[in-house]
Amino acid sequence: MEIIPEWMANLDDEDVTFIKNFLLVSGSLKEAAAMYGVTYPTVRLRLDRLIQKIRLSEDAASDPYVMLIKRLALNDKLDFDTAKLLITEYRKALGAAGARKEGPNRNPKPTAKGE
Repeated sequence: MEIIPEWMANLDDEDVTFIKNFLLVSGSLKEAAAMYGVTYPTVRLRLDRLIQKIRLSEDAASDPYVMLIKRLALNDKLDFDTAKLLITEYRKALGAAGARKEGPNRNPKPTAKGE
């Protein structure tokens, strides 16, 4: 019986191959760069994005909309500034909707007689 962790099940085949190759070079960014024929900063960026993908998948309690926006940004489908703006405005809208729903006098406290 093969059990794949949730964080790993959400990765692309390309990401899993990168992890495998990274482990085979003992986590050396320099050797991974040579293996892929790219620069060290390119491998570092790839690793950082992979770390972000894993963290995102582990944050299952997050809002699905926010997770979608982050996933789109990580996959270069949306630039980070736009993603940040969308998430900020979405959270503001949620906060405003919550404030309207609760309202200042929605659940008034009981008062003593004569007040």
